Amino acid sequence: MSEEILINVTPQETRVAVMQLGVVQDLHIERGSSRGIVSNVYIGKVKRVLPGMQSAFVDIGLERSAFLHVADIWENSRNIEAAKPIEKLLFEGQALLVQVIKEPIGSKGARLSTQLSIAGRLLVYLPQEAHIGVSQRIESVEQRDALRASLQTVLPPEHQGGYIIRTVAEASAEPDFAADIAYLDKLWGNLQAVAKTASAPQLLYQELDISLRVLRDFVSQETTRILVDSRSTYQRMLEFAQAYNTIASDKLEHYPGSRPLFDLHGVEEEIERALSKRVDLKSGGYLIIDQTEALTTIDVNTGGYVGLRSFDDTIFKTNLEATQVIARQLRLRNLGGIIICDFIDMDTQEHRDAVLEEFNKALARDHTRITVNGFSSLGLVEMTRKRTRESLAHVMCEPCPTCQGRGEVKTAQTVCYEILREILREARQFNAREYRILGSQQVIDLFLDEESQALAMLSDFIAKPISMQVETIYSQEQYDVILM
Repeated sequence: MSEEILINVTPQETRVAVMQLGVVQDLHIERGSSRGIVSNVYIGKVKRVLPGMQSAFVDIGLERSAFLHVADIWENSRNIEAAKPIEKLLFEGQALLVQVIKEPIGSKGARLSTQLSIAGRLLVYLPQEAHIGVSQRIESVEQRDALRASLQTVLPPEHQGGYIIRTVAEASAEPDFAADIAYLDKLWGNLQAVAKTASAPQLLYQELDISLRVLRDFVSQETTRILVDSRSTYQRMLEFAQAYNTIASDKLEHYPGSRPLFDLHGVEEEIERALSKRVDLKSGGYLIIDQTEALTTIDVNTGGYVGLRSFDDTIFKTNLEATQVIARQLRLRNLGGIIICDFIDMDTQEHRDAVLEEFNKALARDHTRITVNGFSSLGLVEMTRKRTRESLAHVMCEPCPTCQGRGEVKTAQTVCYEILREILREARQFNAREYRILGSQQVIDLFLDEESQALAMLSDFIAKPISMQVETIYSQEQYDVILM
């Protein structure tokens, strides 16, 4: 199925939406103030070794110490039968080369591994290994063998390390592999050079930002075009694509339109819906999605859908429709961990099997690892989805101070960015003498402090003054932009 990738860039954050048939299928948000750290490589210092938990806390220079389990230590993973306890492998104060495999989530620190990997467009380089693996999504045995042979042909005899051939390399030839090997060798060489003089804790290698990761990880044969609304980001992406992914450079386009890119394609509305607990189905049914720290529950209801034939048929059709919507919402909201889906009770095993089969088909589009255990004795579908980064709600919202954490409101920072976009939208339509922001104390304080530069940049860009006024009766999410 053909897809488009939309990239909205502001100085504060970059947002990426993957569209299929005009519908948002996946969403990524990266803010400059809280850029993700998965795949970053650090020289860390072991702070504590916990033999009882067979784990250690490692200082990598973050607010919270990161977590390293004995199973994620390379020496043990390569020889499970002769695995050593963690107290025989690590000691307090030891400098250690580690890579982040999971973002800090909630109160938990980042998770680490000592088995390093560096991703290219077609290959993942494993400097400590010697084998060549192939993505499990490439199922044909003949194709897997052919790809291994192509890669081995271009590898120099003295080359150290192993590789995993990524799914995107399915139709790649030897010159493509050679270019990716050269790119990865350069990255690994730079990392080793920095490591020789580094003192713990220190960052040695930083993963690409989201705009460049789009070209490396998101672009596929189904991608028809990539629209970027920032000229400078477009130029940077074009240079990267021409050097490492020439196919993507032909699909890259700069969007110069006056109407905001995400407004034009309905992405802003989709983001708002993805922050709501209730998701309406086209038939008239609806889902209720509740996210807690330990697990997520999804409840399916018929709502106003009464069907045309029988009650059983109404339930079956509602559940079938819900499978597609649930799979999409998991991607949009980036829900991870344990997920319990409470479909409407079905009397026949045939209907349950059909719903489960449709659910597995819908989940197959997800690039994140998922396991589905089928219907339990209580009629619930239990599943897990690998959690590698914060969910959309945790990125954009915070616990509500009014309800003591029982619900969530958008952060003052999120509201600030909405106001900046609103002013830019108004400035393109109306020629006002001045713009005045009416907002809560928290939002105005943020504009006077951390976001003052962003506000000044926007005022300079639209060539109009922007003033502010605190409205004490406004909640944190409430604001108005007045044209003077």
